[in-house]
Amino acid sequence: MQSPVIRCREFALTRLEEVLDGSDERGQGMVEYALILVLIAIVVIVILTTVGHQVNNVFSNISHGLSS
Repeated sequence: MQSPVIRCREFALTRLEEVLDGSDERGQGMVEYALILVLIAIVVIVILTTVGHQVNNVFSNISHGLSS
């Protein structure tokens, strides 16, 4: 049975080898999700900028129609 110090050392060496080899891809998925979210946010901002005034007018007309 190995001591905890030896197991910890082996774990650290294994992780260091993975990082140096570039085989650690667990963070890659999070980066891809972040890029997708940024792209969606840009698309939403562009859409709201182009049709925002029209949507505002529609809601204003509905609001005025309900109040009268």
